[in-house]
Amino acid sequence: MSAVPSPPAGRKLGWILALLALAQLIYALDLNIVFVALPEIGAELGFPGQTQQLVVSAYVVFAGGFLLFGGRAADLLGRRRVFVFALALYAVSSLAGGLAPTPATIIVARAVQGIGGALLLPSTLSLINTLFPEGPQRNRALAVWGGAGASGLTIGALLGGVLTENFGWPAVFYVNVPLAGIVALAALAVIPRDPARGEKRRFDLPGSLTVTAGATLLVFALVQGPEQGWGSSLVVGAFVLAALLLVAFAVIEQRSADPLMPFRLFRNRSLTMGMTVTFIYMATFGVLPYFLTVLMQSVHGFSALQTGLAFLVPSLAIATGTQLGERMTTRMGLRPTLLIGFGVGVVGTAVMAIGFDAGAGYGMLVPGLIVSGVGQGVVWTAMWIAAATGTAPNEQGVANGIASTALNIGNAIGLAVFTALAEIGTGGKTGENLREATAHGEFVVVLLTAAGMVVGFLVSLALPRAKAPAPVLPEAPSPDPIAS
Repeated sequence: MSAVPSPPAGRKLGWILALLALAQLIYALDLNIVFVALPEIGAELGFPGQTQQLVVSAYVVFAGGFLLFGGRAADLLGRRRVFVFALALYAVSSLAGGLAPTPATIIVARAVQGIGGALLLPSTLSLINTLFPEGPQRNRALAVWGGAGASGLTIGALLGGVLTENFGWPAVFYVNVPLAGIVALAALAVIPRDPARGEKRRFDLPGSLTVTAGATLLVFALVQGPEQGWGSSLVVGAFVLAALLLVAFAVIEQRSADPLMPFRLFRNRSLTMGMTVTFIYMATFGVLPYFLTVLMQSVHGFSALQTGLAFLVPSLAIATGTQLGERMTTRMGLRPTLLIGFGVGVVGTAVMAIGFDAGAGYGMLVPGLIVSGVGQGVVWTAMWIAAATGTAPNEQGVANGIASTALNIGNAIGLAVFTALAEIGTGGKTGENLREATAHGEFVVVLLTAAGMVVGFLVSLALPRAKAPAPVLPEAPSPDPIAS
């Protein structure tokens, strides 16, 4: 087990936070940046329409499957070491994606990008949660980091549109190469070296193999279910094998002297609730950019650039919400902050649904995008604060891996369920009838995501109430300003 480094202070700590936020922006961008480029990728590389989604799902599947592995690797191998390696993997796989001459090449490149993301997200979070002390300072750091991540989910669509329109689809991959390379080199200069390992820890290879394979197969089945059909032998087989592997993982962990994921971590109520909220967040708020992209391009006929520009409004709203989330959590506590965030999100998303009509313009979406975006940003910051609270520094990596796995599985389940529901009633229709059916299906789905946010609101009620501060007794004046 590695020791915890003494945190740097002052300006250097600010540079570290800037690097960690930029790394999170890179990770979040890649979740959505290829959406608007899919038609061009399909046309140039000969992707049939029904398989273009593999460019997105390859990233999601491998990012979701390797997150727990990535979190434990950060704890045991060194947070800076894993952080830099993840960025290098990102840069190389992004270059391969941009140069890809065939569909198979680009899918493999996206899969490797996903593994890089699975190493990057928990190592970034664990660096924040060990370098910044728990309380207001960590809350502010998570708000900056969260602002970059939450905004990146929508900025990805904007950047993807700008790059695709002006430079072609390879640019959505090439943009990561200099970004990841610069952050990796800067990290070597400003992030403290990983301390020497004291007590020797075993990596728990059987646990790593079973949980990584099981989680990867689970996300694969969830992503491919809508495409292949839920009754297909491929999807059913993946679900069965995933269940067997995850049961084997649970057995291995209970018998292991040095488990990959100590189950005692779940006694931390804050971590358990944070994990649950991240799942609900990504299954509701997290799927909205996908359906907004479909509405703008398939229903309203927006170009890639117009679609990207349309995401400026929610991006700014989300960034504002993340900063509000930090201030509210510091002053009011996690429970009221999450309740307010989900409550605002429910109202804003329900209002946004009004704009999901074939005859409605972008202006009808704007009020809901703003209100829902603010609620989304508030929840995003507060849920990561919850997941990090009360966990020992040497286990921050695996704790963040647990929460991040819940985030990705929530996104996979949300997209699988809501995509299937949105497509009900569109079969066999073309032209104007298809446009209207698509808009109606998405209108229903957006209302259902608002209902899912109500579930998040109810779950947040289970968080403990913040304790009232102890009364401050009057003291004699002290000549020492620090003591006073």
